[in-house]
Amino acid sequence: MGQQWSLLDQYYPPKSKWSVDNIPDLSGRVVVVTGGNTGIGKETVKALLNHNAKVYLAARSRGKAEEAINDLKKQTGKSAIFLELDLASKEKIRKSAAEFLSKEKELHILFDNGGVMWPDHKELTADGYDLQWGTNVVGHYLFTSLLLPALEAATHTSPDGKARVVITSSAAAYLNTIHWETFVPGPGRDKVSTYDLYSQSKFANVVFARELGRRYGAKNIVVTAVNPGNISTDLQRHVPSVARYILDKLMLYPTPYGALTQLWAGTSPETVDLNGKFLIPWARVGECRPEANDPELGQKLWEYFEQETKA
Repeated sequence: MGQQWSLLDQYYPPKSKWSVDNIPDLSGRVVVVTGGNTGIGKETVKALLNHNAKVYLAARSRGKAEEAINDLKKQTGKSAIFLELDLASKEKIRKSAAEFLSKEKELHILFDNGGVMWPDHKELTADGYDLQWGTNVVGHYLFTSLLLPALEAATHTSPDGKARVVITSSAAAYLNTIHWETFVPGPGRDKVSTYDLYSQSKFANVVFARELGRRYGAKNIVVTAVNPGNISTDLQRHVPSVARYILDKLMLYPTPYGALTQLWAGTSPETVDLNGKFLIPWARVGECRPEANDPELGQKLWEYFEQETKA
C-alpha cells in the first residue's frame, strides 16, 4: 500500500513551495542540459538562461537545437550554446564530451535530462542495445563519466563548493527493477514490453544516481535523481492519440512543471546536501522503491557500465 500511496501523492502533488523565481544568480556557472531542445529540457534551459548561467544545450539534431536556441533567445534575450550529442552512440558521446572539454575546463551543473520513452520494441542503439536502455542509462553514464574531471574542477570555483549532477528519472522507476537479460536482442528481451523496458531504464537511473553520489560525494559532487512529475511533453510521441488525450485531461501537467524539481535539485542552496536522494514533484524529497537503495545492486550496475564502456 505504501508504494501505491507514494505514486498517488506524486501523480497529484501538493502545490510547490519553491518556484523558478527562487533560483539564485548563476553568473559564472557552466551548465549542460541533455535533451535541451524540447520539453522539460527546454524549460530547464530557459530558466537557467534567465538566471545568467552559461548553458550548453545538448541534443542530437542541430536543426532542432538551433530552432530551440533561437526561440529561447526571443524569450530570454540570451543564447544557449549547441552541443551535439547522440546518447544512442558511444562513439558520438565520446566526441561530444571531447568537444565540451575542449571549450570548458569546469562544469558546475549537469542535467542528464534527455531520453526516449516507449519506442517500437525493435529499435536499438548504434551499439546494439535496447534503445531505451542504451540511451537513458548507458549513454548518460558514459557522458557523465567523461565529464567528471570538469565537474571536479568546478567544485573549486562554485560559490557553495559543490558541483551537481541531476538525473531525470520518472514515476515509472517504481514499476520495475533491472533485468540483466533484456539489454540486447534475445529471448529475455523478447518477453518484455517496451513499457517495461522504459520502467527498467528509469529505475536504473535512480540506482546510477545513488552509486555515483556514493562514489563522488566526498569529492563535493552532489548527485540526485528526479521524478519530474507526469508532464505533457514530446516524450509521449509514441503514445496512441486517444490514450494521449485521456492522459492530458486526467493526469498530465503543463511542461514548465516538469522542470521545477530538477531546477530545485540543480540550483537551490537548500538541496546542496541531498547527495544520493530521490526527489519528487514538486521540489520535495521522496523515496524510490527499496531495491534502488541496495549497495550491491549499485556496485553491480557500475561494474557493468565500466565493462560496457571501456575504450
